[in-house]
Amino acid sequence: MSGSPPGLDLPALQRFFDARVPDAGTVRAELMHGGRSNLTYRVTDGTRAWVLRRPPLGGLTPSAHDMGREYRVVDALQDTAVPVARTVALCADESVIGVPFSLVAHVDGTVVRSRDDLAPYTRDEIERCAYGLVRTLAALHAVPYAEVGLGDFGRPEGYLGRQVRRWRDQWSRVATRDLPDVDALHARLAEAVPGESGASIVHGDARIDNAILDAADIGRIRALVDWEMATLGDPLADLGLHLVYRDPAFEPVLAAGAASVSERMPTADALAECYARASGRDLGDLGFYLALGYFKIAVIAEGIHARHLQGLTVGQGFDTVGAAVPALAAAGLRTFSGRKVP
Repeated sequence: MSGSPPGLDLPALQRFFDARVPDAGTVRAELMHGGRSNLTYRVTDGTRAWVLRRPPLGGLTPSAHDMGREYRVVDALQDTAVPVARTVALCADESVIGVPFSLVAHVDGTVVRSRDDLAPYTRDEIERCAYGLVRTLAALHAVPYAEVGLGDFGRPEGYLGRQVRRWRDQWSRVATRDLPDVDALHARLAEAVPGESGASIVHGDARIDNAILDAADIGRIRALVDWEMATLGDPLADLGLHLVYRDPAFEPVLAAGAASVSERMPTADALAECYARASGRDLGDLGFYLALGYFKIAVIAEGIHARHLQGLTVGQGFDTVGAAVPALAAAGLRTFSGRKVP
């Protein structure tokens, strides 16, 4: 690692480390895999390592990239049953490197992103990983959010209706084309909003590649990461999105064959049953939450596609994302026609 990676002023960061991180040496940094939204860097002084997160180079959906909120929820979860990285510092002063950023300790482990990443593991290991992630999601939803200082972190009442409206508004910001299925899916969701199933911290993007796994036992989750969409809301929205990631329609959003859609993973029905057992929650309205998940991912994918068309993405694998949007919208509509969990 040498020089400043894209989107990061390394000399300015060094000055920050000198002032704010005790006993830090000369730091180097590299852009880590991922970063479809907030950019993620591994920073090291040769002895210790940290992870720095900053907003994306393009700002089409600014509300999704609030660094302070992301840092706050991770900080609040430090002493709970939810595994997270150790928080180090939050810098809201844009004069330091040009944007706000957060800094947490690097968590050693492995990240499973692709089918190839799953190849070394047995079916039993993969199932323990998948079910372990679902149980971690249930543990997150059981955290008493007011007691950990997050009582004002969101407005659980009316969350589902706001989500439908929010992602329709985001679509209007990022859309690069007319897609009638997106409009139809929004209309169906707006008509079908149920009462909230409950209130909890929601991660907002819980999938297998947003977890750091123990390298010696992938059934052990060492940390959930990428909390930029976290808020207070309906926990089943988290579950619905997690299950949608199991659908092959999601695959073009991630390069190299997304692990979550692998046929070696448990079915979405099995994952839903695991969550129901772990959480004790009623999944009677799961179809709505699935449709909302499809809608949300479709809009996010279109935002990534829009940034790619403008030359504002960093890294590889963005050229396939746009193709996922029509398929995701169509899949969401099918959930209203009695389609089972993918």
